[in-house]
Amino acid sequence: MLQRVSRRPGAREVLASHRADDAGELFGITELCREFGITLRTIRFYEDKGLLAPRRVNGARVYTRRDRARLALILRSKAIGARLSDIKHYLDLYGVQGEGRVQQLKWVQQRTDAAIAELEQKRAHIDATLAELRLINGEVRKQLGAR
Repeated sequence: MLQRVSRRPGAREVLASHRADDAGELFGITELCREFGITLRTIRFYEDKGLLAPRRVNGARVYTRRDRARLALILRSKAIGARLSDIKHYLDLYGVQGEGRVQQLKWVQQRTDAAIAELEQKRAHIDATLAELRLINGEVRKQLGAR
């Protein structure tokens, strides 16, 4: 007599069945890695730092659209030089249902104002240094031309 063993669905089956009902709502780790051009290790690192918290289905990581959006924000923030602690603070301000969105916007406004001012100072210093170097370079060329 054969006994039917019921098994729990795997992560791929859960993803497939979920997508059948609502396409694009859940993502696997390899899918996100391919989409964003990052490694599994990168995503796991962000999880370890508390920036991402995927669901687990039979031990496999399953990411929601919110997780995907958070990952996009993390990567974009890293690309402009943000520290992980700042990224985490920003993401945590959001809250469970977006109740902290205004606080997020105010925080971003303050941070970007400060970053813009700092970069403008650096640019002014670079422009002054370039002008000085051009002056020196021009003088050296004159002296070499006279010899």
